[in-house]
Amino acid sequence: MLDISGTLHVNYSPTPNAVAALSRLRATGVKVRFVTNSTKMTDESLFTKLLDMGFEVDRSEIFSSLSAAKQLITDRGYRPLLLLEDDALTQFSDIDQSAPHNAVFIGLAPSKLDYEHLNQAFQALSNGADLVGIHRARYFASSEKQLSLGPGPFVTALESATDKTAELVGKPARAFYQLALADMGLLNDPGSVAMVGDDVLADLGGGAQELGLQRYLVRTGKYRPGDETKAGAPLDGTFDSFAAIVHELCPPA
Repeated sequence: MLDISGTLHVNYSPTPNAVAALSRLRATGVKVRFVTNSTKMTDESLFTKLLDMGFEVDRSEIFSSLSAAKQLITDRGYRPLLLLEDDALTQFSDIDQSAPHNAVFIGLAPSKLDYEHLNQAFQALSNGADLVGIHRARYFASSEKQLSLGPGPFVTALESATDKTAELVGKPARAFYQLALADMGLLNDPGSVAMVGDDVLADLGGGAQELGLQRYLVRTGKYRPGDETKAGAPLDGTFDSFAAIVHELCPPA
């Protein structure tokens, strides 16, 4: 399982030798799934972005927190207030989003996480709506040298204001990883699956640790020195990049 943003690319630039490394990994016959908390764009837009950068990806291999959120909305009959960017919102065009809202969903949405929208969310929550974090990463790599706030602090602010606890649908929720495991036919053998990411908590903590996945941290994206010490249990490895992991685990013949 591969994280995308920060692991395979940062913004619109692949991490060092990532495109070739993915091709080499596929050549070994290893099953690959892309598990992402990306919420700024639709799954289709993300798929196109990866293709444009040169990555060999099949649309069916992408498991996103957006898709998990939509499934939860459908299963529970929510009329959600969705704090998402306009591109991501198009993935929910067939969902009834009329007031009164009975759920608030928060993703990474820089243009929507302002006072007006957060106060609208607060009012819905105060009237009984459920709070759902599509993910709650504290920050993300907006460039090679700069971190920016993720949705996590905003989810926490609403929890504090309303005395509610947010439900999480993306990484590192156990059920999210299980979707990808089931698709690979490895739900009963999670120890044979590796999870690679740049966030020791959001990618490699929670469900990834509980399920017994092999956990590999990369020093790209949001990684900062010392992150490996924050893991709840020892990692299986820390490498300079995704390409370095592939080189170690699948050395050239």
